[in-house]
Amino acid sequence: MLTFLAIYDDYNVISAHTPAMSQTEKDPSTELEALEAKLDTLIAQFNQVKNENKSLKVKQDALVKEKAKLLEKTTLAKTRVEAMIARLKAMEHDS
Repeated sequence: MLTFLAIYDDYNVISAHTPAMSQTEKDPSTELEALEAKLDTLIAQFNQVKNENKSLKVKQDALVKEKAKLLEKTTLAKTRVEAMIARLKAMEHDS
């Protein structure tokens, strides 16, 4: 199995024996450097998005827990208010 470097080396050997490149042709090492730069950029963007996603999941989990607590408090408050109203109505009927 040929590796990329073997193919690249073969290309350099071949290109060394061919006439100079025209202006429309690109130097393979320049193309390789450009691809490496693009790959580095993509890797950096991937890592940034991955970290942002992780952070957002942590925040979402915290918000879901906070929402559950607030719903529980709201339900408890509603139950207490309904009980107070029922007692007030009962006191009204007794007097």
